[in-house]
Amino acid sequence: MAVKKSSAEKRHRQSEERRFRNKAVKSAVRTSVKKFVASARKKDAGEAEAALKDMIKRIDTAAGKGIIKKNSAARKKSRMQRLFNSIKTA
Repeated sequence: MAVKKSSAEKRHRQSEERRFRNKAVKSAVRTSVKKFVASARKKDAGEAEAALKDMIKRIDTAAGKGIIKKNSAARKKSRMQRLFNSIKTA
C-alpha cells in the first residue's frame, strides 16, 4: 500500500504506460500471426517464409520481455512451423 497519494498516482501512471506498451506488443504478435496464416493459405512459400521469420522474431521478443509466457510462445511457434512445413512439402 502506498504511503503517499502522490506515489500511488505515480505507480498508476507507470502501470498504465506498461499496459499500453504490452498491449501494442501483443497486438503486433497477433497481426504477424494473421499475416503468416494468410500467406500460408495462399500457399505462397516465399511470402510465408518471410512472414514466419517476422512472426518468430516478434514472439521471441514478447516472450523475452515476459509479455507472453515462454511456453505459449513455444507452442505458437511450433504450430506455425508445422503449418509452414505442410505447405512447403505440398
